[in-house]
Amino acid sequence: MSGRGRVPSRGTGRTCRPPTLTQRRSKGQEPFPAPAAPSVSREHGFTLLEVLVAFAILSIAVVTTIQGFAGGLRLLRLAGEHQQAILLADQKLREVVRPAEERTEDTEGAYRWERTITIVPTPDLARTPATEMWHVYRIAVKVSWGDTRSVTVATLRTSAEPRQTPGARP
Repeated sequence: MSGRGRVPSRGTGRTCRPPTLTQRRSKGQEPFPAPAAPSVSREHGFTLLEVLVAFAILSIAVVTTIQGFAGGLRLLRLAGEHQQAILLADQKLREVVRPAEERTEDTEGAYRWERTITIVPTPDLARTPATEMWHVYRIAVKVSWGDTRSVTVATLRTSAEPRQTPGARP
């Protein structure tokens, strides 16, 4: 009997097996002995170096998060200013009832605006007495704020010159 992988017990010729649960109980032994206490009496906890590394990682994460929020707030403020400038430009475009060539500028709050109205040449339009009084106007409003911020809104509008009736005052 070769008994591969088994260690023979002394003198009996039988293999050595750990006692079964029933054998332990019959001998008055505990079925599962308590684990041995660790031999090292060192207290558990973190070293100073581990704590410093953890604080360094935490501080980098907090700083990055705060910078992200600050960048978001800056972009939100810039978007609000841009929206106000667009609304002002739209308002100044709508104020033109009867366009005539002119250039107007003024300031409202932190925004400076400039409105330019010009006649757009229409060489493809056949000029007849019926179409002679009609013109295409380009109305452009540029709103500036801050040192370098500006927005320009432009539109085209067709309008007729007012008719002069004979004997009427201009």
